[in-house]
Amino acid sequence: MKIVIVFVALVALFLAVVVILAAGKPDSFKVERSVAIQSGPSSVVKWVADFHKWKAWSPWENLDSNLQRTFSGADSGVGAKYAWEGPKSGKGNMEITAVDSQHVAIRLVFEKPFAASNESVFGMQATGTQTKLVWTMTGPSPFFPSKIMQVFCSMDKLIGKDFEKGLAGIKKLAESTSAP
Repeated sequence: MKIVIVFVALVALFLAVVVILAAGKPDSFKVERSVAIQSGPSSVVKWVADFHKWKAWSPWENLDSNLQRTFSGADSGVGAKYAWEGPKSGKGNMEITAVDSQHVAIRLVFEKPFAASNESVFGMQATGTQTKLVWTMTGPSPFFPSKIMQVFCSMDKLIGKDFEKGLAGIKKLAESTSAP
């Protein structure tokens, strides 16, 4: 009986520490990565502002062989919509809300496994023969699950490497002479 009481006390202490640490986490998050691309912004924007082209570079497109994709709204640019659902990928949707020569803004909604609504922006800055492409995701960080998860791993560590992989894919495609 003494072992059970000690075990329960340790579990309660662990949970209390996690709750206290989670309460101290920020109310929002920001993940950002960038890459220099040897191409103009018009070569870069076409890969981002058309969800049909994301399969060629998105780090998440090939993680789930049973991923179901639905495209609606405009073919590309403002009003283009993309929804996905898969056993590994969860369920969600995106909509392009703004496009110009310097950025593409996307409203990103996750439904499963956890509900979340974030903004993703691809900013483009031309410098000589290069375009600096900056991929930023921001969103609220509610207590559950975000702040609890961030006690163990930050959002930056969770998806930062995916951003780097995606940006490398866009860079390769935009710099390719055979890019459509």
